[in-house]
Amino acid sequence: MMESLTGWQALILGIVEGLTEFLPVSSTFHLLLTSQILKIPLNQYTKLFEIFIQSGAILAVIWNYRQEVFSRFDLVAKTALAFIPTALLGIGLYGPIKNIFMMHIPGQIYIFLLMGLLFLLFEFLVRRGLIKLTRTINSLKFHEALIIGSLQALAFFPGVSRAGAVILAMMLFGYRRFEAAFFSFFLAIPTIMGAAAFDLYKSRAVLISFRYQILPLSLGFVVSFVVALVAIRWFLGYLRNHSLNIFAFYRFILGLLACLWLFLK
Repeated sequence: MMESLTGWQALILGIVEGLTEFLPVSSTFHLLLTSQILKIPLNQYTKLFEIFIQSGAILAVIWNYRQEVFSRFDLVAKTALAFIPTALLGIGLYGPIKNIFMMHIPGQIYIFLLMGLLFLLFEFLVRRGLIKLTRTINSLKFHEALIIGSLQALAFFPGVSRAGAVILAMMLFGYRRFEAAFFSFFLAIPTIMGAAAFDLYKSRAVLISFRYQILPLSLGFVVSFVVALVAIRWFLGYLRNHSLNIFAFYRFILGLLACLWLFLK
């Protein structure tokens, strides 16, 4: 019989998901690297567990922005529009990209480091005045939402980060970092919910077979929800007065440590 996760493993992965899902650091890369370090095998149960912790994280966004979801109809419409190209591109690209990169750690590290360089490049352009961050989410245009949704599809590559792709895309259009992060959270609702629902449908037989091993799933869900709430509020507060540089440096440090770990293991 396929083994489930221990309580400690579920706790750690739930924390990792909650911390990284909405920060520009790639939750997929962190989860895969953590699983490798903890020697957690990739099987049907761990795939199901990932769906549960992603669902916990997205519930944190819905809870945090529950008033906006039911009152900002213009923003909801633009979010739905931005989701369309992501969904269409995902149908054709998500599967092949996942098959190629999901277990290819060196490739993920390369992408992870490359995004860090892009963060530094964008911040350099901002300092030089070549990109002016003055716009707010209220000025978002429908055609911009389509382009941002298309660029979000870059996050199909593990190591990119969905939040990072959206924030950089919006910075290109001149949106403040804080406003870009806010929209990345909003856009995460249909994106992650759609992916989770699709994966859950494919894993429905696994869910039934593991109905007596629901405790790790529940623990991961709750932990991810709570940690994501804290991470979202911290991230928005941080970006009001800070750049993305810290996340670039974090990527460089973790990427180098991951390379060292691969070399030594």
